[in-house]
Amino acid sequence: MAEMKFEKAMERLEKIVEELEEGGLPLEESLKKFEEGIKLSRFCSNKLKEAEKRIEILTKTDEGELETKPFSAEQPEEPETKGKEEDLLF
Repeated sequence: MAEMKFEKAMERLEKIVEELEEGGLPLEESLKKFEEGIKLSRFCSNKLKEAEKRIEILTKTDEGELETKPFSAEQPEEPETKGKEEDLLF
């Protein structure tokens, strides 16, 4: 599975889930598909973790130099402007 691409693994995993949800497969066949699905799920999870580690954001420091920071999925907090009349003036 090391040669498999993430997208192909996800497609195969989706297909397996559909087949298992439909039912009607013999028990042994269902177990084989379930095992394959678990392997694919782990493969995809590992690929996502690897990608997350590689994502970095370039930002400028106060000195104008570039630095790298780890990517964060959280949105930065916006400054509070409630109750400050001078912030609302144009």
